[in-house]
Amino acid sequence: MADRYYTLHIAGCTRNLPILNVTDKLAIAGFVMLGDVELTDACARELAKKVPPETDYVLTAETKGIPLAEELARALGMDRYIVARKSVKAYMENALWVDDVSITTKGTQKLCLDGTDIERIKGKNVLLLDDVISTGGSMKALVELTEKAGGKVIGQACVLAEGDAAKRDDIIFLEPLPLFDVE
Repeated sequence: MADRYYTLHIAGCTRNLPILNVTDKLAIAGFVMLGDVELTDACARELAKKVPPETDYVLTAETKGIPLAEELARALGMDRYIVARKSVKAYMENALWVDDVSITTKGTQKLCLDGTDIERIKGKNVLLLDDVISTGGSMKALVELTEKAGGKVIGQACVLAEGDAAKRDDIIFLEPLPLFDVE
């Protein structure tokens, strides 16, 4: 159990996030939208007001961005969103993949698209989506994947911009999220 918490006010919701050590010098506020229907819906509705209107598809990485992508697609009136999987699945044909390095995942993982999704986004305007952007590693992988698939990245969006990411002017986000020193 964490002994420190960060109170987050976002999209009309308030959540107390545990502050967790990720290295011997760095701690982060643990933000998990999975299972939080109220927060996911509220954030998706707020993000929908900010995304480029010419967005054809929302693309997110497995896992934490999936409920947000679904709600954002719904708020934008879309009938489909795309998920980059963490591994090539048996059902995938003509899969395309790139390496991804994230602050919250140890080591390198893959992000991949099925051939069907590649055909969907080819020549289309794609909004990249995640719950949190911190170092930007996962977004870089999604940019590379989208471009390799022939899609055009028209924006990068998230609920929270963590640390220095909040200073960026090339991402769409609802609120900044500070980083913390280890105590």
